[in-house]
Amino acid sequence: MASTMSKGMYVPKESQPKQGGQGSGKAKDGKRKIVAQNKKARHDYAIIDTYEAGLVLTGTEVKSLRQGRASLADGFVQIDGNEAWLHNAHIPEYSQGTWTNHTVRRKRKLLLHREEIDKLEAKTQETGHTIVPLALYFKDGRAKAEIALARGKKEYDKRQTLREKQDRRESDRAIAAVKRKERGE
Repeated sequence: MASTMSKGMYVPKESQPKQGGQGSGKAKDGKRKIVAQNKKARHDYAIIDTYEAGLVLTGTEVKSLRQGRASLADGFVQIDGNEAWLHNAHIPEYSQGTWTNHTVRRKRKLLLHREEIDKLEAKTQETGHTIVPLALYFKDGRAKAEIALARGKKEYDKRQTLREKQDRRESDRAIAAVKRKERGE
């Protein structure tokens, strides 16, 4: 009966499905659609503070990001002239692009509040502190970058975090095995 009512009948705008539907791949209600993550940064650096920054991109860069193609492996953030810039982030050329395609590793401007830029600049003047990109994602249809103020880890720090991670994983496995045994008996 419901299918016959919608045929040829007026359906209020609120109940009509939005264009793009659920499977459009866009983030809804403030959710993130992650395009790229920099896992190496979390291994090599101790993250002190994270920030969300907007990105100034060209049209073909946005289209390439929407295809889920990007890499932050060699990326870093530098502040010059009271502006934050993302360097060495690899966004490949858009496959459908023409002569208007962007250069792959150009520097891209990050949009941050003045107080955030001043705070980051002051912290990076301290020895051992740097700003690294952690992720590129879409939030409410806009491209964002998660950047972090970080301090480089020593080799023994890296080994210690790996050891802690492995110990945590082993204990979780042991707990899960005990729970499985209890359920099975």
